[in-house]
Amino acid sequence: MSESQQPTTTTTQQQVPKEKREKAPKVPKEKKEKEVKDQAKTKEARDKLNTAGVGKEEDFSEWYTNVITRSEMIDYYDISGCYILRPWSYSIWEQIQSFFDGEIKKLGVQNAYFPLLVSEKALNTEEDHIEGFAPEVAWVTKSGKSNLSEPIAIRPTSETIMYPAYKNWIRSHRDLPLKLNQWVNVVRWEFKRPVPFLRSREFLWQEGHTAFATKEEADKEVLQILRLYKRVYEELLAVPVVEGLKSEKEKFAGGLYTSTIEGFIPTNGRAIQAATSHCLGQNFSKMFGIEFEDENNAKALAWQNSWGLTTRTIGVMIMVHGDDKGLVLPPRIAPIQVVVVPLYFKDFDSAILDKKADEVVQRLKEAGIRAHLDNRTNYNPRQKYIHWELKGVPIRVEVGPKDLEKDVVMFCRRDNGVKESVANADLITTAKSTLDNIQVSMLERATKQRNESISIVTQWSDFIPSLDKRHICLVPWCDVPDCEEAIKKRSNEESLKQKEEAEKGFCLTGAAKSLCIPLKVEELRDVPAITNETRCFACERSAKKWTLYGRI
Repeated sequence: MSESQQPTTTTTQQQVPKEKREKAPKVPKEKKEKEVKDQAKTKEARDKLNTAGVGKEEDFSEWYTNVITRSEMIDYYDISGCYILRPWSYSIWEQIQSFFDGEIKKLGVQNAYFPLLVSEKALNTEEDHIEGFAPEVAWVTKSGKSNLSEPIAIRPTSETIMYPAYKNWIRSHRDLPLKLNQWVNVVRWEFKRPVPFLRSREFLWQEGHTAFATKEEADKEVLQILRLYKRVYEELLAVPVVEGLKSEKEKFAGGLYTSTIEGFIPTNGRAIQAATSHCLGQNFSKMFGIEFEDENNAKALAWQNSWGLTTRTIGVMIMVHGDDKGLVLPPRIAPIQVVVVPLYFKDFDSAILDKKADEVVQRLKEAGIRAHLDNRTNYNPRQKYIHWELKGVPIRVEVGPKDLEKDVVMFCRRDNGVKESVANADLITTAKSTLDNIQVSMLERATKQRNESISIVTQWSDFIPSLDKRHICLVPWCDVPDCEEAIKKRSNEESLKQKEEAEKGFCLTGAAKSLCIPLKVEELRDVPAITNETRCFACERSAKKWTLYGRI
């Protein structure tokens, strides 16, 4: 800083001769109490800057923004809709990547990499497909100061990039199945309100693209991948999801059918598409000429699938589990599973505490637990607690002088705040069992909350009131596209949501749409079977399937 900005020097009491010192005036009791209250308010204000700062139910939008930035999950960038994934969030993506990559390799999938850029001609090969992405495609039109002879698109997805190569690689039934996956970024130039992790202009994902000789093989893989996606959410992220099929209107553009897992955010009553696995049928193989000679020496078109999982996973996990203190991370994906905090006291040798705390960390690491020692001296224990609670670390272990005397440590769980004294001899077994218990408890709690937010609706008059209770609705539906469009329009017109509430919940509209036709509806609710007498809740046609509807 410049000289003009330097702080002024203050004369201390010790610098003044003893005879000239003034006795401090006596402060009235009521004034002291007021000062204490004022200090408490200041302390509370400081705490708000180090936590979510606002209640999750109070203002969901601000809460989410505060949590992801203050916990060091993301940082903003100078291009709207693009974000920096900081190590705390990227390490979670690495955990997801490691699990899923290992599982698809068991299915014979290999990783590859295809270019980021796609020619306009290739992109327009499949008209129905590109029509769904057209508004979001970003184009490169210049190199330096020169215009390109033809614009080049940045991949919004890779079907049109990969399938010309598949045409060259697949000639015989012996070349099948072909199972490739790539871990890449894609760009979709969203014009809606961007939300970090959930809806951004650039995001990370994996995209699998496979080709088979028969539809039966393709159908089998669609569900294999879908169940792996469900495992990612439920086994790693402790987030319950519903397996289902998309309606004809909501399926992947150009595909035969789309299977999906759907999540739910209880705080704002919004459903969210968590991941999709598409059967493309033979549409793309026909367009790109991907054909092979079968065992009877006849020409046949390949059956294809595509499937993808994105960094949206992280945003869904944050919204489902986070609380007013910040993140609550499931142990299996937490970058740090246990943080160890030594409690320093003036009359106790800090070196002894540091040694013991470091010993605890090393034992945990040797047992395969991701542990960290916070022995910073410029923060007091309370500040450290707030810091690690904001970052969602599953277990905090405290080591103080009294704990040393008793040969114990203090465990504190992030998910429920429960504290317990644990003997040093039981450190590892207790840490492992507690982490396992937290993982299970988080999924159970989230599942219970999700299930309690599903309303069975059989007539239109109950539909909007149920949505306004922040519920999703299980309805008997006719499965007719015109009816689905009418539901969307009518629900938007009748929506009781106020604009202010909508903004807090990242809601763009009060309209409802079909989420999925559940594959196992009995896992959600005990509902009667659909019969010829069952009517569609919206149009009174014959109902065909129980279907989940909700706001997104």
